[in-house]
Formats: sequence, structure tokens, C-alpha cells
Amino acid sequence: MFCFQCEQTDKGTGCTTVGNCGKTATVSREQDLLIHSLKGLSQYTSRASKLGASDPEIDHFSLEAAFSTLTNVNFDEQRFVTYLKDADRLIRKAEKLYVDACRKAGQTPEKLKGPAEWRLAHEDVARIVEQAHEAGDILDRKAQYGDDVVGMQEMIMYGLKGLMAYAEHAKHLGRENPEVYAEIRDSLAFLGDNPTAPMPRLIEEALKVGGTTLKVMEMLSNAHTNRYGHPVPTRVPTNPRPGKAILVSGHDLVDLEALLIQTEGKGIDVYSHGEILPAHGYPGLKKYKHFYGHYGGAWQLQQVEFATFQGPILMTTNCILEPRKSYKDRIYTTNAVGVSGVKHISNSDFSEVIAQALSMKGFTAPPKNDHTVMTGWGHNAVLSAADKVVAAVKSGAIKHFFLVGGCDGAEGERNYFREVAMGAPRDTIILTLACGKFRFNRHQDELGDIGGIPRLLDMGQCNDAYSAIQVAVALQNAFGLQSVNDLPLSLVVSWFEQKAVAVLLALLRLNIKNIRLGPKLPAFATPAMVGVLQKEFGLKLIGDVQTDMRNMLAKDKQ
Repeated sequence: MFCFQCEQTDKGTGCTTVGNCGKTATVSREQDLLIHSLKGLSQYTSRASKLGASDPEIDHFSLEAAFSTLTNVNFDEQRFVTYLKDADRLIRKAEKLYVDACRKAGQTPEKLKGPAEWRLAHEDVARIVEQAHEAGDILDRKAQYGDDVVGMQEMIMYGLKGLMAYAEHAKHLGRENPEVYAEIRDSLAFLGDNPTAPMPRLIEEALKVGGTTLKVMEMLSNAHTNRYGHPVPTRVPTNPRPGKAILVSGHDLVDLEALLIQTEGKGIDVYSHGEILPAHGYPGLKKYKHFYGHYGGAWQLQQVEFATFQGPILMTTNCILEPRKSYKDRIYTTNAVGVSGVKHISNSDFSEVIAQALSMKGFTAPPKNDHTVMTGWGHNAVLSAADKVVAAVKSGAIKHFFLVGGCDGAEGERNYFREVAMGAPRDTIILTLACGKFRFNRHQDELGDIGGIPRLLDMGQCNDAYSAIQVAVALQNAFGLQSVNDLPLSLVVSWFEQKAVAVLLALLRLNIKNIRLGPKLPAFATPAMVGVLQKEFGLKLIGDVQTDMRNMLAKDKQ
């Protein structure tokens, strides 16, 4: 195996025997082959769609299959056998769709090469691994096409994985966009059709993926707010109260809602974990009185936190770690998530989870204290105070905004993001989103406010970068500026996995400059790639906090 799609990769270069995330070499190979098959599928469906033919089953499968290959989502070898069998059936269907569309249009079908030629040769896991090796891996492509080309190809692919995960979230909420599906097909087909595309063309495609990500984030934001209402600032208890309990982690609000409905009146408290925290701000979810509090911090702490939680755990999306024995019999997965030996629920029927919660003692001690964290500062909530914010900026009460967001991780270097948030001058506002906020969100009260505006505003999940963009654009318009880059705003982004790559490409597509990325650059980012991004967008690697702070406050004009 060779995998360098996430920040925790071995020695900062690539995992070669087993993933630091926990995935085996077999699962890694299965995932490689599955992505290879999605490129082949899209070589057919991209061409078919230009002739007026499409197939929703193929589009839907592609989203879930791509999602399953994100870091810390699925470690189940047999689930990937099933995905590959489905891919084999669908690529044959896609080929027929394309051929039939050509005949109807009076055209001769192309004889497609590359991933389009793939067909599943065996259903045995060992033979599948052999076929994956024959199809080629990243190291083979690096040897053939060079590190720079392959690095940018992978950045495109990882961005696609991230935006396809967001599109899967939106689909779960009943929201789809034909333009998004068409653009996903075209980008995947581009990777299958053009293994030797030059760097300028690859950068163009990467920015196109960023544009598609913007559409998907807007679609997902609208899906959330139309179903659950706009988030409102909400204080959430962080200590459990006595009673039966279920913990929900991941990102998916549809399954959370289903669980809340199914547990209503049963004497069970439902707690959020990780990226489910922002769900407490949505009126359509906070109306459930048994949706009580938040338990724990970011995803990388789950093996300790899940072990101490006094009830079953439902994992709806990434990021899952290999469960420890102490709680493996009470953790459940849904959607694309999978771990061998863990109960998977595919129909949103959580009766088994509920029964287990009722059979356990739950929490018995009173809360240690009444500590809370505040969430719910989506763009609607922030913009409702826009006049107040603009007035504070004009008066000098607010001198700068920091967006400190992104993924968390285990490295000590990630304390940089806490130090930026906690050390920002008292006349600045900190916007935050995604699980990186768990480095500092328990200190909201210490940070205080400016004229009644909290200095720390939790805008939501990683996909809620759309909210931050909406706020930035509104402020740009309010001050009559030509560009978001003219605002007293600095972006400090903690990178980890493929959703973060999609968000970064979206920001670059908006031509947002001087983004600081850390704790280190992705292993797939070669010096040549980084050089281009630095030249075009001023992309920076995080450094010394005090030096970076001075430069950000001066808008990097030194």
C-alpha cells in the first residue's frame, strides 16, 4: 500500500504497511481500486450526460463510494467487496448508457482507455488486492508521471472526495443538483482521461473542483436551514446529568433527527460529540428537550471519551477510530461508516441502540458544574448583528477578524491554533468552525465580548465554511470594498483530511489570499505545487505565533 491522503501519514511521506488511521493494507488497496472504478464510471457517464443521458443510481453510488474512502470512515474489508461488486455492475451499465446515447445521437462511441477498461475480475479479497496492484497505485504513477503531476492529481481527487462527502450529506437531506453531478462526473473523467495533463491544466481543474465545492456547501447549508431553521446562538451543557444516554458523533443531522424522534418520551438523553455540537443551534433539533448536552472534544480523543460514556454510541460519518474492547459492543455505525465486528445500521431504525441504552445504568452522578459552550453563530445569526459589527469596526472597537478553523488532530503543534485564538488582541473577533475549535471553545467566556458581541463565534461544522464566506462577502459589501482580501480578516486553517482539501480549494476558487495552513503541508504537496500556490494565492505555512500574529494584523504587507 501507499497512502498519503491525510495529515497523519507515516513520517510525513506516506503509509506503506498499515495506515496510521488504522486501515489495513488490504482495505487501502480496495479503496484504491474503488476510486479507480469511479474514474472509469465517470469516463462513460460524463460523455453520456453530454448526449442527454444520465443515471441517478450511478451518481448516488459514486457519492457514497467516494465517502467510504475518506480518512477514518470505513475499515471493513467485506463492505468494500460489496462496493466493488456494485461498481462492476454499474460500470457495465454506464458503458451501455454511453453506447446507447451515442447511437441515439448518430455518433460512433469512443473506445475508452484507462480506468474505463476496468472490470472486477474476482470477488475474493486476496484476488481483489492483486487486481488493485495491477491497476496501479500512486507510486506507480509517480514513477511514470512525476511527483508534481501526481501530487496535483491527488489534490484534485481528495478535493473531489471531500465535496462528494458533502453532496452525500445533502442527498441525505433530500437536496441534489444536476449541475453538481455533472461537474463531479467531468472532474473524475478528467482524471481518468488525462494522466499526463500539465500542471497549469491540473491547477485549472483543482480550482474547478473548488467551484463545485462552493455549490455543494451552499446546497448543504440551504438543506440544513430549510429543514431545521437557521441556527441561533445556544449554550450547550458539557457535563452529563443523571439518566440513560446515547452519544451521537460524526456530522449527519438526518440520523440525529431520526434518533431524537425515536427516543422521545423514553427517558433517554441524547448527547452530541465532535461535529454534532452545532446541531444544538438548529431550532428544529433543539426543540427536543432530551437533546441535552455535548460530551467530549474532537474526534482523536474518542477512544478515551467513548470508553467513559455511560451508554451506546452512534457514529454517523467520519471520523471513527478502531473501537477499543471496552466499548466495541456498544458502538454502532450508519451510512458509509464501517468497522469489522461493529453493528451497522442501514435503515435508520435505531431500536437496537435504544434498547441497549435502556438496559444500561446511564449516568448516576450529578453534573460536576454548569459549564457550557456556545454554538449556533451561523451566517444568519452573525448578519442579524451586521449593523452592530460594522459600527464597531468603524469606531475602532473591532480592528480585525480571525477565522481559525479546520480539522483537529493529535499533534502538539496544533496548539498553535489555540494560541492564536487565545492570544488574539482584545479588539479582535475570532470566527471558528469544524472540530479545530475544540482546542479553545471551552474558553469562550474568558475571551469576553466587544459591545455585546462575543469575541468567539462558533459558526458550525466544517461544511459551514459557507457561512463564513457569506459573512465575509456581506462585510465586504458593507464597507464598499473591491475584494474580501481588503477586509481586516485573516484565515488560519488546520488541515487534516479530504473535506479540508475541498474547503481549501473552495477558498482558493474565491481568490482568497494569504491563508495560513498547518500544522504542516500535505505530503502530496510537492515543492513545485507549493511554489505555485504561494505565488498565485500567497498560501503560507503556519510558523511562530507571535510573528504570524504581527503579520496578520498588518495584513501581510511586510
